[in-house]
Amino acid sequence: MPDTSPALSHASDLADFVAASPSSYHAAEEVARRLESAGFTRLDEAGAWPAQTGGRYVIVRDGAAIAWAVPSDATATTPVHVLGAHTDSPGFKLKPKPTTGAKGWLQAAVEVYGGPLLNSWLDRELRLAGRLALADGRVVLAATGPLLRLPQLAIHLDRGVNDGLALDKQTGTQPVWGLGEPESEDILAELAASAGVDAAEIRGFDAVVADAARGAVFGKDDAFFASGRLDDLASVHAGVVALIEAAGQTNSAVIPMLAAFDHEELGSESRSGAAGPILEDVLERVYASLGAGAEDLRRAYAASWCLSSDVGHSVHPNFQQRHDPVVQPMLGSGPILKINANQRYATDALGAAAWASWCESAGVSSQEFVSNNAVPCGSTIGPITATRLGIRTVDVGIPILSMHSARELAGVSDLYDLSRVARAFFAG
Repeated sequence: MPDTSPALSHASDLADFVAASPSSYHAAEEVARRLESAGFTRLDEAGAWPAQTGGRYVIVRDGAAIAWAVPSDATATTPVHVLGAHTDSPGFKLKPKPTTGAKGWLQAAVEVYGGPLLNSWLDRELRLAGRLALADGRVVLAATGPLLRLPQLAIHLDRGVNDGLALDKQTGTQPVWGLGEPESEDILAELAASAGVDAAEIRGFDAVVADAARGAVFGKDDAFFASGRLDDLASVHAGVVALIEAAGQTNSAVIPMLAAFDHEELGSESRSGAAGPILEDVLERVYASLGAGAEDLRRAYAASWCLSSDVGHSVHPNFQQRHDPVVQPMLGSGPILKINANQRYATDALGAAAWASWCESAGVSSQEFVSNNAVPCGSTIGPITATRLGIRTVDVGIPILSMHSARELAGVSDLYDLSRVARAFFAG
C-alpha cells in the first residue's frame, strides 16, 4: 500500500487553511500571510512596483489575492502559467440591519449568498466573519467563534418533514445567536469584539456565515476529508503550496502565478472577480517591469496557459442516474479534467493534451468529467479568463460530494494530487 503520509499532511494543512479563512477576505489575507512567510513581498496597488526579475510578489484586493514569482532569467516575452481559483463559497451574508429576533430570541438577518444547499446549514454551530470599515479609515478583519445556529423544527411539529423539507429563503434561514431583545442588542458588537474594536466605530461591513467545525479526515484507510468551503479553498490551498515550491526554482521557462478571485459564486462580476480587471491589471504591470511593449505582451499571452481549478462532481452512489452513464469520476482516483460542449468549461483538445502532460510529469492519474445531458452543469472562471485575456485555458479540479453544502466531502489523495499537478504546471 502506498505511503499516504504526504497526503494526510496536506489534508491537515488544508484544514488549518480553511479554519483561517472563514470569509473570502480572510482567505486572501491567509494566502498573503503564507506567501510572505515564504519570502514573497507584498505590493501596494497604489504604489510603484519594482523591477521584478528574480522577485516574488503578492497583492490583495478585497477578497482576492494574486501572487507570482519572476524567474531570474525572465524576459519581456516569457509566458505566464496562471492557476486560477476562487476564495468565496455559497452561504449567507449579513444584511444592512443585521440584528433581529422574535419571542425572546436574538437572530441574525441574513441574505442568501450564491446557491447553497440550504438544508445542510441546519443544526450546526456557525461563526460570523468578514471585514469592518471603521470611522478612522481602517479596515479590519473580524471572525467570531461558534456563535449562531439554524435550528430545525422538530419532527413532532412537522410530521411530513421526511417527505421533503423546503426552507423559505426569508423566514427559514435566520439563525439564532442569543437570548434577549433586538432593540437592546447588536450582533455587530460580537463581530467588533472579536477584532478588538468598538462597534460604534463601524461605518460599513461585509460579513458572512461559515461552518465552525474544523476539517476532518475519516473513513476506511483515512480516504475522506470533510470540510466547509472546499469549493474552492481546496484549489486555492493547492496553488499556494505549489507556488511556494515553484518560487524556490532559480530558473524557469514560465512565470508561475496564482490568481485567487472573489465572487465566483455570484458570476465573477466585481473588481475582485475573474470578470473584472484585476488579473489583466497585474499582468500588464508585471510585464511592464520586464520592459515589455504591447507586442511583447501579446507574444507572452500567446504562449501562456491558465489552469482554472475548481471542484466537480464525483459519482454519487445513491443517485447514479444524475451523472453521465459512462463518465463517472470517483473520489480517490485523481483530479478531474472538466469538459463541456457548450463552453461552460474552457477545455479543448489542446488543453486536454497539456493537462495530460502535466499529470504525467507529476506522476498523477487523472479522470474526466462531463455532465449528464439532462442535468446541465454550472460554469467556472475558465471561460471568463479565456474571453478576457485570450490565454489558453483548461478547466480542472477535484471530484467531491455534497457540493455547495455547508460541509463538503473530498478524497484525501485527490487533494494532494492536485497540488502535485499544480507544481508540474508551475514548472512549465
